[in-house]
Amino acid sequence: MKQLAISTQFRWWIAAPLLLVSFCWKPIITQAQPAFRDLNKNRKMDVYEDKTQPVEARVNNLLSQMTLEEKAGMLFINGARINDDGSLDEKPGQGMFAFAPTAPKLMREKMMNHFNLWQVPGIRALATWYNNVQHLAESTRLGIPVTIASDPRHAFSSSIFAMAANGFSLWCEPLGLAAIGDEAFTRKFADVVRQEYVAVGIREALHPMADLSTEPRWPRISGTFGEDAQLSAKMTYAYVEGLQGAKLNSTSVAAMTKHFSGGGPQKEGLDPHFEFQKGQVYPGKNFNYHLIPFEAAFKAHTAAIMPYYGVPMNQTDENVGFSYNKAIITGLLRNKYHYDGVVCTDWGLVTDAHIGSYVWPARAWGVENLSAEERVLKIINAGVDQFGGENLPEIVIQLVKEGKLKESRIDVSVKRLLRQKFELGLFDNPYVDVEKATQIVGKEAFRKLGDESQRRSMILLKNQSNTLPLTAGKLKIYVEHIDPKVAAEYGTVVEKPEQADLAIIRLNTPWVPADTANFLAKMFHHGDLDFKGAVKDNILHLLNTVPTIVDIFLDRPAVIPEISAKAKGLLADFGASDAAVLDVVFGKYHPGGKLPFELPSSMEAVRNQKEDLPHDSKDPLYPFGFGLHYSSLKK
Repeated sequence: MKQLAISTQFRWWIAAPLLLVSFCWKPIITQAQPAFRDLNKNRKMDVYEDKTQPVEARVNNLLSQMTLEEKAGMLFINGARINDDGSLDEKPGQGMFAFAPTAPKLMREKMMNHFNLWQVPGIRALATWYNNVQHLAESTRLGIPVTIASDPRHAFSSSIFAMAANGFSLWCEPLGLAAIGDEAFTRKFADVVRQEYVAVGIREALHPMADLSTEPRWPRISGTFGEDAQLSAKMTYAYVEGLQGAKLNSTSVAAMTKHFSGGGPQKEGLDPHFEFQKGQVYPGKNFNYHLIPFEAAFKAHTAAIMPYYGVPMNQTDENVGFSYNKAIITGLLRNKYHYDGVVCTDWGLVTDAHIGSYVWPARAWGVENLSAEERVLKIINAGVDQFGGENLPEIVIQLVKEGKLKESRIDVSVKRLLRQKFELGLFDNPYVDVEKATQIVGKEAFRKLGDESQRRSMILLKNQSNTLPLTAGKLKIYVEHIDPKVAAEYGTVVEKPEQADLAIIRLNTPWVPADTANFLAKMFHHGDLDFKGAVKDNILHLLNTVPTIVDIFLDRPAVIPEISAKAKGLLADFGASDAAVLDVVFGKYHPGGKLPFELPSSMEAVRNQKEDLPHDSKDPLYPFGFGLHYSSLKK
């Protein structure tokens, strides 16, 4: 029967024209029972097509009809390129992600039905593309719908880890949600993300990050909720609940919480995306502390978990990356926590990437000498269900046919993946209303909440002589890194500091590009956290010339003792527009945020602290939880 199914499938792919997509073909048959989607085209309602049947019955029925090739394709998720007009035509790619294949190509050649999106067009084109992809999926042998995932794309800041919003509402970074510290507000944020994602067909979020930022040099801190496990746990629970609801359903977005078992304690902050990483270290013997936010995610029933690239040095019986580590995935996640959701690797653990003449090694840390086949087998045997950033179902097929991997083991993972699709309602109606999508995504109410988050998350660190808030319209102001047109709405903008009553300057936390040929690695904010040389001298010169209000974007804990000492007022933001910052400076909105991590007093203090411990730098300039108010110096 399987041979017949396979040959039928291949004939279908050869014969099925893509014109079916443009005709929006939906096979629906009406018998005595309610209408159903005849996904396998046999003109009868199979159990998996019957929405009145229990999910497990539907999963088992569909699994029994799947070929090995179809099962293997389901185990892979990778980025897909989208045409600007939402069509499925094979057109040359553009921009940073031009290398990515199209979804139809991967569906035809690899039988894949999970994709994540990087660069996206406008909302109308995105929703149109999504419907076109689902129509194409419906024309396949079994009509298995596609699941679309996305990295975060709601942050105002330009973090490399956040996709461009391009129409979605703009909020502060997750660090800002932690600075606000309001679980209800975080849940509201995640609910807005849910509504906007569902409107365009994104049904899986490759977030939140439950990692703890206990090593302040780590480049990925902006996506976390800070260094405190209890605060992060509260935010993680609310975030997952806002995306999913009490349980997955047809209006949910499945949360893929990452990166188990906590990616924060990287030695010297060097990120394991790259070969210069030095492993995750636990000099404070604090491994279990990093599990606390994930325990909150389990309590909220997170649909999926993503382990990180890092190697938990000397924490298990072998020093290998988390997704290769059976003690972590099966021993800890599956057995201790009884987690039965989907486990998906981070992107690119098996194959190298080629960037011009530079070869970016696969993140196969600890197993570099294994072949691609051996890596795939080790990941599956560790207990992982899905491979992120890879298109290698042929290796899974080969391993099964060679007797190195049992098909029954593949079935366990396919069941988990199918279960999620059924729970999300994708088998019953995967389509979106394009017109409605354009009305929901980025609508005024959502934009206002995003604007509120930018302002509400700001932290007042210093207010010498109660200089803040300023009085709008009465001052001559000099600005740097602020749009003069925006500033002109608050005062008279002058060209030189010497002409001003007061200066307002915006800064970013310093970083140092890694010494590498990998252009992507150079974009990660590694290295020291303090201003140096001429950059520092110019800032201090301004502060000595005119009373100055400083706002600094904290994507990592900046080391700014001299700037803090000289500034008349010091604010921190976690992704905010110029208007948001000036609204706080001029008192239209009062700051209320609290630091989600401490600000160290020196780089020496940073280097001397332990990577896995929170709140442990010597004599921090500003401690965890610090934040002033306009109504009084402290609260």
